[in-house]
Amino acid sequence: MKDLTPLRIAVADIGTNSTRLLVADVQDGRVTRELVKRSEVTRLGEGVDATGRLGDMPMERVFGVLELYRRTADELEADARIGVLTSAVRDAANGAEFTTAVRERFGFDARTISGDLEAELTFSGATSERDPADRTALVVIDIGGGSTELVEGAGGTTEFHVSTQAGVVRQTERHLHSDPPSAHEIHALGTEVRGIFVDAVPEAVLDKVEAGIAVAGTATSCAAIAQSLEPYDPAKVHGYVLERSELDVLLERLAALPLADRREVRGLHPDRAPTIVAGVTILQQALDAFALERVEVSEHDILRGAALKRNISNH
Repeated sequence: MKDLTPLRIAVADIGTNSTRLLVADVQDGRVTRELVKRSEVTRLGEGVDATGRLGDMPMERVFGVLELYRRTADELEADARIGVLTSAVRDAANGAEFTTAVRERFGFDARTISGDLEAELTFSGATSERDPADRTALVVIDIGGGSTELVEGAGGTTEFHVSTQAGVVRQTERHLHSDPPSAHEIHALGTEVRGIFVDAVPEAVLDKVEAGIAVAGTATSCAAIAQSLEPYDPAKVHGYVLERSELDVLLERLAALPLADRREVRGLHPDRAPTIVAGVTILQQALDAFALERVEVSEHDILRGAALKRNISNH
């Protein structure tokens, strides 16, 4: 029997680089309406790779944004409030304490999820509108601040997934020290990431993949820059196809600019300027690892996957 009563779900995704909110109506296992989607660059993972702990200032940035998100969920009378916390919190010695604060202070049922569950929710969100009968072997590429999830599957079912230690904040802090970054630094970053991906994904999976979907801030920013979108337009970003050759041009352009000028690039949110060079490099390496010439950009990701699943628990 079909469930005819829609549930209004608020999902906060507290990532390494950004804190995002989706409020959507869910019915019969699909999202029937998105009411609100917001994203703020909060850089929670700043310094975690070096110190092993979440810093006080990054946590306060997240708390400030969550206060606004709590009010939005209240105003829209959300039936359920979910919080998913990912790479930076998993990696931090004080991650559990931070998760408790999110749950108790802001009313989101906050869970620090495993890399495997993060990948599963991302794949579910990214493929939610595809024909379940389509058996094309897909890889969903989710580039975050501290990790990149690579998820392979077909027909809406995950067949392989891995969470890798490649992320825009982590690799920027490790490799990009010049302004603008040097060719040597970018090459070293790319070499490290390529090794991470090839080591993490079996050759049979790399060979099997026929097409790719890229989600999250790096991919959506690339699509917005490629189209010179000002202001950002989700309808033009969703479904945009990025050619591998287009990424080469984007990287050359962005890497040539000092940070102050990168912040002025049309289509790029200024807060993403510090990490976009690493992001484009990581996306290039992901496509190369799977021998893909292009990738489809999707606005649907872990937020949508978490809204659809609703009851979040690690396996």
